[in-house]
Amino acid sequence: IPVFREEGGGGVVRLFGRIIDYRKVKAIWYLPILFLMPGIMLLSYGVMLLSGRPLPADPFVPYLLVPVFVPLFFIAAAFEEVGWMGYAADPLQERRSALFTALIIGAVWAAWHSIPWILLNTPAWAAGQALSTVALRVVIVWLYNNTGGSVFAATLFHGMMNVAEFSFPNLGSHYDPIVTGGITAAVAVVVAYLWGAETLARWRYGRRRDAGG
Repeated sequence: IPVFREEGGGGVVRLFGRIIDYRKVKAIWYLPILFLMPGIMLLSYGVMLLSGRPLPADPFVPYLLVPVFVPLFFIAAAFEEVGWMGYAADPLQERRSALFTALIIGAVWAAWHSIPWILLNTPAWAAGQALSTVALRVVIVWLYNNTGGSVFAATLFHGMMNVAEFSFPNLGSHYDPIVTGGITAAVAVVVAYLWGAETLARWRYGRRRDAGG
């Protein structure tokens, strides 16, 4: 609605066209886009196993459903990311740092989901999920900024978040956001440190040009 008011129908077409701007994404960035979230969930499972947290006695991972999950969750994620990253992120980053932008959008994103989290789960579960959600927005802004502002990259990662959670043993029945939230927050801190809070896109150990040239 805001885009239509500002730019008309052409602006809306341009906005939704960004969902498929995959040409911006360099091949190397598909590694974190596709595998970072499954890696976080696998690490979460390992931490839960070692710490004696409750896990299913007969764990089942729906590998055959993953090819079905990916397009379904991509479509669902597109309706969110076209707003969060396609519309809101760039104007915020023009005024504030990339990390601040990620934290603000992440906080709103978490608040948007907070009522069902609180009604259906314990306060600790809801808090862990909120932490995970804000941290994941930091990761999404990092991916977005390092792929030339690709909404497709943000959408695909968002979809893989849901694929990974539903692929957790027994369709996520024993998913624990307290564990996952802590791990994801640690990943977000590492990303902010290595790529810089200002842009989340300047590799700390990249080659710098000296003063002479």
